[in-house]
Amino acid sequence: MTTNEPADPSAASWREQAVARSLGSARTRAEKRVQRFLDAAVELMNDSETGKDFTVQEVVERSGQSLRTFYQYFGGKHELLLALFEESVRWTAEFVGKKVTEEEDPVERVHRFVVEYYRLCRPSRGGKAAKKATAAPVMMVDFAQQLLTSHPAEAARAFAPIVTLFGEVLDEAGAAGAIRPGLRHGPIAGIVLEAIMFNAFSATIIGTPLKRSAVDPAEELWDLILNGVSLR
Repeated sequence: MTTNEPADPSAASWREQAVARSLGSARTRAEKRVQRFLDAAVELMNDSETGKDFTVQEVVERSGQSLRTFYQYFGGKHELLLALFEESVRWTAEFVGKKVTEEEDPVERVHRFVVEYYRLCRPSRGGKAAKKATAAPVMMVDFAQQLLTSHPAEAARAFAPIVTLFGEVLDEAGAAGAIRPGLRHGPIAGIVLEAIMFNAFSATIIGTPLKRSAVDPAEELWDLILNGVSLR
């Protein structure tokens, strides 16, 4: 036997695989624990008449885990709400993205985005809509406003999926010659998104109850976005 025999090529790879499996198992356990906290918080929001009132201790108790475990993953209630909000935005982007792809016309894709996103931004005070995540619970609406005003950097990260989706829809419509090109890269995209959210949140902001109307407010906003206020 020579002393220069090549090392077993599988040795390092098996070691790496074993470590990866260990890290993967720990990651899976952590994800499950975090999800239990998130699910507990959503349940508490849906159970609350106002959609706002819950404490960290209530989340811990509802999740069946310990306070120590909670603080392993979250620095406090703000970070828990931020995680919930980020999940909500990701889900919203996926939902709206699927709706948008149902339209073939580029302008109709922009239209579909505006209308669907508006409807999802409308606050829900519990009930089936909130439980199915088809409308924003009141607490998430309030938290979104807090992020936008007090934590702009966190807000930018949280809103990234929906901003990216809207940018892609605008780019496609611009490339097709259906709307003005380059809107994604200017202030227009941000203004439209802000208009959708603020208009949808307005019932919560001014403290008026949600009411059914003969005119769809989402379509009203779309008409304003598309046609403006000037005479043609």
